[in-house]
Amino acid sequence: MSSAVRRSVPVRTFGDWNDPLPGYVEVDFVAHSGTSSSGSFVQTMVLTDIATGWTECVPVRTRESGLVIAALNQARSLFPFPLQGVDFDNDSAFMNERVVCWCRSQGLEVTRSRAYRKNDQAWVEQKNGAIVRRLVGYGRLVGAEATVVLGRLYDVVRLYGNLFQPSFKLREKTRIGARVVKRYHPPVPPIARVVAHSGVAEADKERLQAMLEREDPVMLFAGIRAAQEELGKRVDRRGLNAGTEEPLAIDLPRFTVSLKTAWQAGEKRPTHRRPYRRTKPYPKRPSMLEPFEPQIRAWLEADPALSAAAVLQRLVSADPSRFTKKALRTVQMAVKAWRMEIAGQIILDGDWMKRAPVSPPAAAGGDTGHLNAPNFSNIPG
Repeated sequence: MSSAVRRSVPVRTFGDWNDPLPGYVEVDFVAHSGTSSSGSFVQTMVLTDIATGWTECVPVRTRESGLVIAALNQARSLFPFPLQGVDFDNDSAFMNERVVCWCRSQGLEVTRSRAYRKNDQAWVEQKNGAIVRRLVGYGRLVGAEATVVLGRLYDVVRLYGNLFQPSFKLREKTRIGARVVKRYHPPVPPIARVVAHSGVAEADKERLQAMLEREDPVMLFAGIRAAQEELGKRVDRRGLNAGTEEPLAIDLPRFTVSLKTAWQAGEKRPTHRRPYRRTKPYPKRPSMLEPFEPQIRAWLEADPALSAAAVLQRLVSADPSRFTKKALRTVQMAVKAWRMEIAGQIILDGDWMKRAPVSPPAAAGGDTGHLNAPNFSNIPG
């Protein structure tokens, strides 16, 4: 059935748009499947207007034709102008009789790209990476709760991206031999293109102007980060294990202060893939010095300047079958660790200094005694 539906839908390539009126959009899915495409997972439907660059993102829990129609209907209500046509890829979620017939019944022109030709949908493919992947990442999202949280993120992203985020738009492309020269219009937000376009009704333009005056870009940006923080807790978690959580409150003063130094740490977002951390403990062999550790500590406390070679010589005398000259490096590391521990005690609280023995009173001069300062010349500074 899907093959027959595909044959009934005309093909439209990247070069066939010819500067259309606002309302003709490219539609694509972005899968939030993580490292495995098996099972059911959340997907994002991305719709990008060709003339203005206005982009809407709608989360879809599963790839079911009824949910696809509901997402398309929701996206129609979000665009500031009526939709005129939709351009799909060859995904079976779009190329089925139910979705295509619904679009045509709503007066939408239905076209599709060529199979395995991503450039035919270059407008929406660029938004897939610049918006969805950049903000949501590549983690796996499953369940209704994750879909709701993802929808909260897109509610803020649509306002920030369409009202305040400038973007380029291709003006012309010229081929000179084997070289292609591209020239672009000056970067402006999508709302500027909508307001400047003669094909948009004046009532829609006035509504957009009121929306622009009402929204605060800093508050929207803080809302994006708060939604990402909430969504990051659900990445790679199954829907049954992720309980309902209240939306995070936006602390605007703290967020604005953090912007001064945010550039130093780079873009660390909770929705992005986390570095691998080993959970299993590393296997550890017992140390050959473990039975003699109390004796070694006693030697070093009695003579802090004792070298590792002298310690090894005493160990060889104590147990020739266990210790040889080849164990010098092991003894050096143990002695160094002990001296670092003692130095830390001296710096932090001085407990080791308090335990130092007190010398007897001097024979002459009436001194009451003093602390014997141990020799720390061999302790690394």
